[in-house]
Amino acid sequence: MGVKIYLYPFWLRIWHWVNAILIILLIITGISMQYSNPEYPLIRFDIAVTIHNLSGILLTASYMFFLIFNLGGPNRKYYRLQIKGLGNRLMKQFRYYISGIFKGEKAPFPISEKRKFNPLQKLTYVLTMYIGIPLILITGWALLFPEVIIHNFLGASGLYLTALFHVMIGFFLSIFLFIHIYFATIGKTAASNFRAMINGWHEAHD
Repeated sequence: MGVKIYLYPFWLRIWHWVNAILIILLIITGISMQYSNPEYPLIRFDIAVTIHNLSGILLTASYMFFLIFNLGGPNRKYYRLQIKGLGNRLMKQFRYYISGIFKGEKAPFPISEKRKFNPLQKLTYVLTMYIGIPLILITGWALLFPEVIIHNFLGASGLYLTALFHVMIGFFLSIFLFIHIYFATIGKTAASNFRAMINGWHEAHD
């Protein structure tokens, strides 16, 4: 029988699900505004804009909540990167994902009370939470209040460049979301990691 480890406190679970819903709404409305035929939109344009803006505002509040609890509490230790030997640890985990996992090998960095993320997860989460999310929020707020954007930058429209940057970051965060969902299925069972985000208990492999 596998060991259960309490890794996800109540505040983190609430934040995680709220964050997931908001990001999904942002992706759907963003795609609708960007690519839909105006005559046959996925979501009516004005409704999509309203939902997108409201979700962005709520995501900002959600992110501030995350920063306060994550930087001010014990969960922050899971986000500390150890630079020395990082490349070797990343390659070891990468090889496991592309080969070892299909051969039934044991994970090189199993989850424990001291280590919630493997090196590849940790690097990805740090880049996402401390670079990707802040940038998408900053550019989103700039587009909401375009008067703050530099009118011209190196001969190009500052508004256009901000919008382009916002879309690019959104694209990469969308890819991260789908990869995140896929890797969530790689647990003791396909559903165990999803249960952990409901009850807080991670089911470790035997």
